[in-house]
Order: sequence, then structure tokens, then C-alpha cells
Amino acid sequence: MTQRWEYTKGLKDIGNGLYAWLQPDGGWGWSNAGLIRDGGASLLVDTLFDMALTRDMLTAMEDATGIGAGKIGTIVNTHANGDHCHGNGCCPQAEIIASEASAREMAEVPPATLAMFKAAGAKLGPAGAYFADVFAPFDFDNVEERTPTKTFSGAMDMKVGDKAVRLIEVGPAHTGGDVLVHVPGDRAVFTGDILFIDGTPLMWAGPVANWIRACETITRMDVDVIVPGHGPITDKAGVRRVADYLAYIDREARKRFDAGLPVREAALDIALGEFSSWGDAERIAVNVDSLYREYRGDGKVTPVIELFALMAEVRNAKR
Repeated sequence: MTQRWEYTKGLKDIGNGLYAWLQPDGGWGWSNAGLIRDGGASLLVDTLFDMALTRDMLTAMEDATGIGAGKIGTIVNTHANGDHCHGNGCCPQAEIIASEASAREMAEVPPATLAMFKAAGAKLGPAGAYFADVFAPFDFDNVEERTPTKTFSGAMDMKVGDKAVRLIEVGPAHTGGDVLVHVPGDRAVFTGDILFIDGTPLMWAGPVANWIRACETITRMDVDVIVPGHGPITDKAGVRRVADYLAYIDREARKRFDAGLPVREAALDIALGEFSSWGDAERIAVNVDSLYREYRGDGKVTPVIELFALMAEVRNAKR
């Protein structure tokens, strides 16, 4: 079913006024987005990591549908990571909807912070060099930030023209406020970063059980088309693979936590096995750190710069 949409960069018509914007290879910053339209009404599911990328996407959408930047009525940001919201400023007239938790997180990491880390680069040691490397293609200096104009918690029902759209908060999981965008009449769902397909999931927040439950929520939906936050359009088998990864690292991290291994040693020790071919495998470092925080129950958050340093070390060790 999913093979109808080749995983190439650009706009994919997924039927009945729904579109997906895909950005291979789906790694750091290369996120997907979506468009829902009915009549003259439109909803954009996420923007991209910078203004230039978002403008290119909106131009392609306008060429295909007649709906461009100036006609987008609503943006839904599925979560707070910049690769899903830094292009909001391209649509100054649009209402921007996000979960309350996502809105709080957006304020915590503004684009200027990313620009500062990227500019510092190797001056910050291995962490800065790694950060500058993975985010080299993106322009954080010229982001006209627009934060949500409307927030919700739990679930929110809305209409795009005559289409019913349901926003379902399933975070905290990947981040603190992850949201699914379900279009039941068209049997489609845009998942944000609850799904990384053929790429390693990244658990900034957790708990892991919430994320697995979010995957189960998707598999219970009557949907044929599942647009992930990163990677190719998928099906329910792809969703189950993400849940399998999360369950696997939970088991493996727990063994090492119980044995007294520190986060660093555990991240280096866990063999990824059937998941080793997925991109950005070094994210195991962040995932183990988040799991250890959950096991300890102390809520202590490791500084992001330390996590990037550990990911850099794991990437070099596993090459």
C-alpha cells in the first residue's frame, strides 16, 4: 500500500485533498509535513526547520493546489522541536494550534539558541562539532518565530471545510506534548515524531510506556495512510516496528541499570541488532539517559550539550 508514494523529496498526493511533504533521508532535521484541504479551507501539519525550506514547500503546495503561504488558514504543530515549527513565520496570517505542553517547550529552546550552538561548533568540543555537523544544512539565524495562538490539552475536534479533523495529545513521549492529527473520513493520520520510520526514535521526554501506548493508539485507528514525522509513508507494520524498538531498548537499558552500569557504558554496550540499520543509531545515548531518569524517578534532566557529546562518542564507537 505505502509503495504508491516513492520516498523522494517533495509533495505526495495521498488522496481526497490530503498531501504529504517528504524530506529524505529523514535524519536530523529532515522532517515531514502535511496539508489537509477542503474547498478553500486548509490546515498545514507542521512547518520545517527553517524559513527557506518551508517557503520551498509552500511554493510546491501552491503549484499543486492553489493554496500557498498566504492562504493557509491553520497550522498544527505536532510538537515543539524546531524542525516542525521554525517555518511558522512563513504564514503570518495562520492560526497556530499546539498542545499546551508543546507551547511551553517551544519557549524553552528558541531558534537563537540553536544558532548559538551551531556557530560555536568545535569550540564546544565533540558535542559542538557533532551538533554543527548534523545541523549544517539549516539556517537558524533567519527564523521569524511564530508561537501558537491557540492551545489545547487532551483532544480537540475541528473542521477543515467539511472534513472532520481530530487532534489527539499522546505526549509526553518523544517530547512533552506530542499530538496526532487524525483525518478519520480519509482514513489517514499524521503522527509527528511519534513515528520515525527507518530512523532511530529519539526520546527526549518519555516515559517509554506512553510512547508505546501512542503507537497502539495509531494501530487501533481505521487508517490506511500513516505519515510519520520522519521517513517514508508507512502502514501499521511500520508502527509496530517503532513500538518494538522502544520495548527492546527499555528491556536492555533496564538490565544495565539494575546491574549498576552508568548511562555512558550502557549506551555503548547495547547491541542494536535488528535495528542497527536504522539511521542515527547514536540516539541510543539519549534514549538510555531518558530511561535511566525514568527508572530513578528523580526527574533530573541531563544538559543537552552533554547528551550531544555522548551521541558523538557513541557514533564514533559504533562506526
